[in-house]
Amino acid sequence: MRPSFFHHLHPPTIPAAQARWRHTLGAGGAAIFLLLVLIVTGILEMFYYIPNPAEAALSVQTLTFHVPLGGFIRNLHYWAAQLLLVVTTIHLFRVVFTGAYSAPRRFNYLMGVALLVLTLMLDFTGYILRWDVDICWPLVTGTNLLKTIPGIGAWLYRIATGGGAACSTALLRFYTWHIFGLTLPMIVLGIWHAFRVRRDGGIAAPPPSFRPEPVRLPRNELVRREGLAMILIGIGLILLATFFPAPLGAAMTGTPTLTGEARAPWFFLWVQQMLKWGDPFAWGVVVPLAVLALLAAIPYLFPPPAETEIGQWFPKSNRVAQGVVGLVGVVVVVLSLVNR
Repeated sequence: MRPSFFHHLHPPTIPAAQARWRHTLGAGGAAIFLLLVLIVTGILEMFYYIPNPAEAALSVQTLTFHVPLGGFIRNLHYWAAQLLLVVTTIHLFRVVFTGAYSAPRRFNYLMGVALLVLTLMLDFTGYILRWDVDICWPLVTGTNLLKTIPGIGAWLYRIATGGGAACSTALLRFYTWHIFGLTLPMIVLGIWHAFRVRRDGGIAAPPPSFRPEPVRLPRNELVRREGLAMILIGIGLILLATFFPAPLGAAMTGTPTLTGEARAPWFFLWVQQMLKWGDPFAWGVVVPLAVLALLAAIPYLFPPPAETEIGQWFPKSNRVAQGVVGLVGVVVVVLSLVNR
């Protein structure tokens, strides 16, 4: 078969052992597919969404209940966003647990961490754009955390919200951040990240002389497998969008009342739990940034995995890095479940 444009996006061949689903988990390709779904469904939603505090929630309701297939498109967008965060996290953990972050892939690993942060921020800003009563507590709490940063807090708050009361005037600013300030960098960084994977030789693997299986997978077969994976993910998205509608609360009108029952979105429940422990700057800013810095420093802080073990699950030569990242994951999950 004559190679197409999509075939040329892949290396001519990759090691067959590292191409198995149980090795890659399909997370990288799934992330690209979900990002494409988000872009297409987001563009369709923009035709009906009105980024005005008085009309935003009504426009979401109109899209959901009155536009043909509007609710389905919104559900697809919502579930693609949640799954993108999940598979991006899985991809990051897979890279660490297979030792695939050492040189020359360290810079690409940093871009992967940056993509995870962008995904979190895109999910959060998209959550805010519903502009219903359920988003006020996360919006007020999240933006007020910016004010606690010494020296630049007030400046960051003005950049994020425009300077007014968050639940009254921040919608247009968050809409702009969601569409331009975050989505465009996400697309550019995602393309660069994929290019670096291609440039760095494809999937990480031991040197040829240390590979138990010399068999290599041609890119035609790789593209076929990726196409099949996209079909399966697409079917899963359609089922989720059909049977599990995206959350939608009552429109936010006047000055909302913050209650003790308010909850952060699921991906920030661990931060909400820590905020109950004391100083908001320490628990809501310093600790999350420290966790992020620790993840970003993995390739530089810990000894690199042995060349002979790169691309293998849980190599002995990077057990410390595995333990640190695993501990971070367990703590985040436990704190989120406690605050559920």
